[in-house]
Amino acid sequence: MPDLVQLTDARDITPELRRQLIDCWIAVTNSGGAAGFPFPPVRDDDVEPVADKLLSRLHPRHSRLVTARFDDVLVGWVVLNRDPHRLVGHWGTVHHLQTHPGFRGLGVGSALMRELRKIARNDLGLEQLRLAVRGEEGLEDFYSRLGWREVGRWPRALRLAPDDTRDEVLMLLDPL
Repeated sequence: MPDLVQLTDARDITPELRRQLIDCWIAVTNSGGAAGFPFPPVRDDDVEPVADKLLSRLHPRHSRLVTARFDDVLVGWVVLNRDPHRLVGHWGTVHHLQTHPGFRGLGVGSALMRELRKIARNDLGLEQLRLAVRGEEGLEDFYSRLGWREVGRWPRALRLAPDDTRDEVLMLLDPL
């Protein structure tokens, strides 16, 4: 099992961790992963500003980053956001679950999602989580094995190429 660490403040992101997060994101995207950049290849100048924006939003009450490591090597990460508005403050949104391609099949993604579920329930007092995934990637099966269920689709919402349009699949984990 990887070592999991939760980060809640941008000041906790060392330059080395920032570099590893960006490198992981580039590797995941360029290997075909559905990680927020639908048109590989990506480079540092594509990923760095997006990563910096994401990391700048870390906050103990509203945004958490969970990293997975084997020894000193970052092998995966995921973000949990809670909307600050009271109307929807009881649920969170999962973003950017990533496992470095060289470490797939070792349970990293599952471990990150199980930890995220505990953080959502125990630390943030959330009642449900939601996420959206790119259809036709097998992601629905991965998440359903972890207790998630499909609650809807936006048909043909994602156009990856003129001849490749996919559904965006909406998934829910409830109760936590």
